[in-house]
Amino acid sequence: MSNEEKEYILGLEKGLSIIEAFGLKKSPLTLSEAAEITGHTKAATRRCLLTLVKLGYATQEGRHFSLAPRALRLGHAYVLSIPLTRVAQPILELTSERTQESSSLAVLDSQDVVFVARSTHRRSLSFGLGVGARLPAYCSATGRVLLSAQPTADVEFMLNRMSRSALTPKTQTSVINVMKEIANARERGFAQVDEELEIGVRSIAVPVRNSRGEMIAAMSLSVATARMTHREVHDKLLPELEAARRTFAALL
Repeated sequence: MSNEEKEYILGLEKGLSIIEAFGLKKSPLTLSEAAEITGHTKAATRRCLLTLVKLGYATQEGRHFSLAPRALRLGHAYVLSIPLTRVAQPILELTSERTQESSSLAVLDSQDVVFVARSTHRRSLSFGLGVGARLPAYCSATGRVLLSAQPTADVEFMLNRMSRSALTPKTQTSVINVMKEIANARERGFAQVDEELEIGVRSIAVPVRNSRGEMIAAMSLSVATARMTHREVHDKLLPELEAARRTFAALL
């Protein structure tokens, strides 16, 4: 057994997978449902669930278990612990104020992008997104920007293995087309998506890099199609995103 294997705590892995299972089901779970989603035995799943209840991270009502508000500490700890989110909020708020549109910062988590900071202007649509919200990377502007930094073979392998649902009639779902959009994002330095996530919504995103030039996030602006054409999104919002990107680069 390697040193790495000796340091691995299987019980912690099981507990975290149980917590993630609630997000996958998006509802309370029975013991059987949690075991089915995670692939753990019912005995191991029961021990994990009861431990989470004991620690205050979950509650039990009859056969059903639910996450408790204390579980929010886990995600909040991430937001508070990395410099990126502390730097991001004032930049997003300034950008939203200047453009009067919603601005967001997202990071890549496997097949999804996760929003870690967000600002909405009073005139802007909120689109139902907040910190912690997830979107499929293959059809979102932030996702395509973030995937453009990954090895091409790895991205293509992931796309071939995952479900690529058409969220709207305009959603690109074929691997060839999605890979083309990702290549465009890599070449142009930004990605623009029109109504692929939601009818009536356009978005544009640029990469956010640290001092070493590594892409660590993507920043986006979203706008209602009734307010801006595809060209106007490019001409009016891309310069604002580029200005914000330069501010990030100076601070990270």
